[in-house]
Amino acid sequence: MAALTGVMFMQGHPTPKLGLDLAGGTTVTLTAKTANGRTPPSTQMDQAVKIMTQRVNGLGVSDAEVAKQGSSNIVVNVPGAGQDRVVQLIGTTAKLQFRQVYAVADGKPSGAASPSPSPTPTAKNEKPGGASPSPSSSPSPTGSETPRSRALSEALAAPTPTPTGSGSAPASPSPAPTGLPPGLGTMPPGAAGQDYSGIDDKAVIKQFEQLNCYVPDKRVQGSNDPNRKWVVACDQKEERGQVAKYILGPTRVLGEQVSDASAMPPDPQQGQSSWWVSLKFKSQGGREFGAATTDAYRAYQQDSGSPRSQIAIVLDGQVVSAPSISRGAITGGTAQIDGPPESFTQTYATDLANVLKYGALPLEFTQSSIDEVSSTLGSDQLRGGMIAGAIGLVLVLLYCLLYYRGLGLVAVSSLVVAAGITYVSVVILGENMGFRLSLPHIIGLIVSIGITADSFIVYFERLRDELRAGRTLRPSVETAWKRARRTILVADAVTFLAALVLYFLAVGGVRGFAFAMGLTTLIDVIVVFFFTKPLVGLLSRTRFFGRGHPLSGLDATRLRGTANRTAKGAASSASATIRPKSQEV
Repeated sequence: MAALTGVMFMQGHPTPKLGLDLAGGTTVTLTAKTANGRTPPSTQMDQAVKIMTQRVNGLGVSDAEVAKQGSSNIVVNVPGAGQDRVVQLIGTTAKLQFRQVYAVADGKPSGAASPSPSPTPTAKNEKPGGASPSPSSSPSPTGSETPRSRALSEALAAPTPTPTGSGSAPASPSPAPTGLPPGLGTMPPGAAGQDYSGIDDKAVIKQFEQLNCYVPDKRVQGSNDPNRKWVVACDQKEERGQVAKYILGPTRVLGEQVSDASAMPPDPQQGQSSWWVSLKFKSQGGREFGAATTDAYRAYQQDSGSPRSQIAIVLDGQVVSAPSISRGAITGGTAQIDGPPESFTQTYATDLANVLKYGALPLEFTQSSIDEVSSTLGSDQLRGGMIAGAIGLVLVLLYCLLYYRGLGLVAVSSLVVAAGITYVSVVILGENMGFRLSLPHIIGLIVSIGITADSFIVYFERLRDELRAGRTLRPSVETAWKRARRTILVADAVTFLAALVLYFLAVGGVRGFAFAMGLTTLIDVIVVFFFTKPLVGLLSRTRFFGRGHPLSGLDATRLRGTANRTAKGAASSASATIRPKSQEV
């Protein structure tokens, strides 16, 4: 208890987190969109619910509920205030594509941008508008070989500077303009001078030249259709003045080929100054990614300044990053997504890894409504639940004291210890696993009072049976424990299995009830084995309990007398029942 209490206060939050019904939260209704406007298939809706639930659990948000409503709506209930991030993440389609870059330019339309000389590449970790490199510096991709794998370091490389024309020598360095995306290298101010060879869709070229990615307070969404051969997309960065636009070729690898994704912290020793996401491909995805990076590396060998040496990582129609493949094809079945420190924070990397790990939603969703849930009603229910729990606890304590007398103090202290460990555990789980206390949890905790008291009663009755048989107290403590512990373990095992099955098969509030019941069952075993039994052993050495004081609850004379009176009463009843039958015979 001391260790757990210390951990609780070190976390700085000595009170448990509350669920949606007690603390309020956010309720969002998501409506599925289909291409033909018809009702989405029920199988796809079920799959979307499953993926959304996995995303919630991956974020450690407890007591959140994801459920279908009607044929095309999904309702998401997220407890706690400030859950906009969770709500947005749950509804993100998360369609991931890897495409080869064919053209890149500043995100403003060519007519809106003022001509300027080709800029010097901005270092990967340098903030926009920072000091320009010296004229003698030469552009080169950042990153180095790491023990993780060569593939990771290659995918980390910043894109090679793009010249104003294909096949031409890089322009001489000049001061870097402000407002360019970090890590994108040099870009022409507009789309003029681009090499459009191989792009057989003039409409895409026109769209690229006219596209404006600088729309205040809005992300310009590109095409999310993996079957489209050519697409135009903007960089995902939201900061104004730091957006690039791209022409991307056919999809080379789909997100379905990603087998695992993990958010990784910065590693300065390996030249990594921001959080990043490590990807592992399935066997087919590894082969496809190897072929795509082979083509990009050939383009780099032919012209180190060609944008076609870049592989764009596209998430929901927007380019997350577009690293240049400048150190050879990546055939190890792994890749890495990273970016500048100001955008690739721990939260962003964790969210991105979470949505990629569980796959894309089979449907696109729009937010039909979003409502804030008040906690006023929950506070009244919480007060009623606490009063009910207190009444139940007092009744159990009074019964133990009246029936077991001094031995009842052991039951009282054991219940207090169990309650203390339960409270501290709930607080610690809330800080580390997102556990939130709701009404179903409180119901499970109240029910556990009786479960915990049952364990004490089993042991106490075994002990009193030994005394009734004429044995002394100290040997009886051990003998009774050997007989009682098996019964206690079996009873708690049955309760825990019931809670476990209920937890995995149920949803929502019933699942919360099962979790609380399973937690308190484990705590009951710990308290009985490491507190109740040792405490009884210590008390048996005292004069009050050892000599069987009438108020101790372990008075052997009284217990044997009670047993004799019970036996005599049973014999008299049996005799009275048998005598008339014998007379008849």
